[in-house]
Amino acid sequence: MSDTVSITPNAQFTKEHRLLTPAAFREVFDAPDRKLHQSHLMAFVRSNTQEKPRVGMAVTKRKVPTAVARNLVKRQIREQFRIKSASLESKDIVFIVKKSIKGISNKDLKNEINNIFKKIEKK
Repeated sequence: MSDTVSITPNAQFTKEHRLLTPAAFREVFDAPDRKLHQSHLMAFVRSNTQEKPRVGMAVTKRKVPTAVARNLVKRQIREQFRIKSASLESKDIVFIVKKSIKGISNKDLKNEINNIFKKIEKK
């Protein structure tokens, strides 16, 4: 049981934490405050007027051909966002996949996601 992660009891991922409309995605894509790069992932970050950080994902079939792999990527992003959301400011974050994740392990994918969140927390 020593491998369990200590999570705050109020770490949730509700509808208020998601970017839902195409207009919300367009705002982030059109005028991001920052673009954060990793080898396979990229995040567009923009300040929002909400009191909570929000996350969106654009994981395309071209970059991640199987639904199982796309869902895995999205699940990893959601989980890391849920854990880190308490320390994030009011920002809208949209993740995209830059290149195929075919040869990447789950651990490396998780590290890339965490690296992006660390960069967001620094500023």
